[in-house]
Amino acid sequence: MSKKIPPMSSKKFVKLLARGEVRFVRQRSTSHAIFERKKEGKMYRAPVVMGKKELSSKYMKLVLRQLDFTDEEIEALI
Repeated sequence: MSKKIPPMSSKKFVKLLARGEVRFVRQRSTSHAIFERKKEGKMYRAPVVMGKKELSSKYMKLVLRQLDFTDEEIEALI
């Protein structure tokens, strides 16, 4: 079981995603940006709310799960 992800800003969360080899795809005129991760030949995508001072731990874990991160990979990122 992974440890709890500490709350952080959108900007810090995007940096954490970049360390996990997740890349920015696009952001149009909305508050959400789309990120994607390629793993074992499959493409995983997830939206991330941008411009927030604090994202909840629960929300960040949901995004990481959509990008197919395992508990071990999440712990390595934190």
